[in-house]
Amino acid sequence: MKASTSRWHQGLLSLLLLACAWQARAQTPADGALQQIRARGELRVGLEAGYMPFEMRDKRGGIIGFDVDMAKLMARKLGVKLTIVNTQWDGIIPALLTAKFDVLMSGMTITEERAQQVDFADPYIVIGQSVIMQAKLADTVKSVDDLNDPRYVIATKLGTTGDLAAAEYLPKAQLMKFETEAEALLQVRGGRAAAFVYDLPYNAVYVARNPGQLVLLPKPFTREELGWAIRKNDPEWRAWLNEFLAGVRQDKAYDALYGKWFERTAWLKLVN
Repeated sequence: MKASTSRWHQGLLSLLLLACAWQARAQTPADGALQQIRARGELRVGLEAGYMPFEMRDKRGGIIGFDVDMAKLMARKLGVKLTIVNTQWDGIIPALLTAKFDVLMSGMTITEERAQQVDFADPYIVIGQSVIMQAKLADTVKSVDDLNDPRYVIATKLGTTGDLAAAEYLPKAQLMKFETEAEALLQVRGGRAAAFVYDLPYNAVYVARNPGQLVLLPKPFTREELGWAIRKNDPEWRAWLNEFLAGVRQDKAYDALYGKWFERTAWLKLVN
């Protein structure tokens, strides 16, 4: 009996040691994203094309934008080719977790809920939620608080921080949620919704492209930090991304891209 018990304990100990060894190997830098990228010679970046000016389709069907240009700099720094993986927003985190790509670069707001699923590199830009509304409301609606009324229908994009912000700041209004920005804005332009709540950069560009049709409340009513998301337990990849971000800020490459996409509008002629 003692010998049998001893063998059982030894077997259990062996299984535990094997499990620990497997877990340690799974978390070693050799199996991290950075080593995988270098080994395959390819950086795979996930995003959803449609978020101006971060990522969008151009007239030739390609994908351009601030995040795309940052990804190009990243791939150049790594010495590998870049592959953009265009992914629907509602499945973009699951796609990252199942290794469809190495890093999610799609204007994602850093939230506690998302941080339970993924790790974020340091914030690379700060934005806020803003309001696009029907032009006829310009004289009566001066802030988001003025829209918190049951008579107003507010359109948002499902699953975004604009969706969450509308629910928090406009609990008395009627909320309509849509799969894309274009669908939501169509409701405002068609008079079926009073306003659209979404990120300031996108809203500002949209109004600039469609002068006289809608009105932008220029002051954002939230503060949000955007970050690049990666799979958890990969500190080496996260550290590399943070060093890369610090480097492009220091050598002014970041400033050049920010000016190109957020301060100037020459790129508008490239998109539909």
